[in-house]
Amino acid sequence: MPGLIRGVARTAVVAGTATAVSGRVQRRQAERYAERDAQPAYQQDQAYQQAPPPPAPSSPGPDVVQQLKDLAALKEQGILTEEEFAAQKARILAG
Repeated sequence: MPGLIRGVARTAVVAGTATAVSGRVQRRQAERYAERDAQPAYQQDQAYQQAPPPPAPSSPGPDVVQQLKDLAALKEQGILTEEEFAAQKARILAG
């Protein structure tokens, strides 16, 4: 019987040691992978923080509005025909 108990005890010690070592290796690998995965995320976050803000959406400014008013005045004075007015208006708005 003492030989059986000694064998069981030895098996328990070996199994316990193997479990502890295995757990330590798994934790170390998990930490290493977490660090590796965190680097690109950190770099991407830094790039976003350093990037300039996107330009504001362009809207017809006073320049475009004034051009359209001038164009309408020329049409009212009879200097521009309806077709010329439409062509110039399209050019200004596409601009």
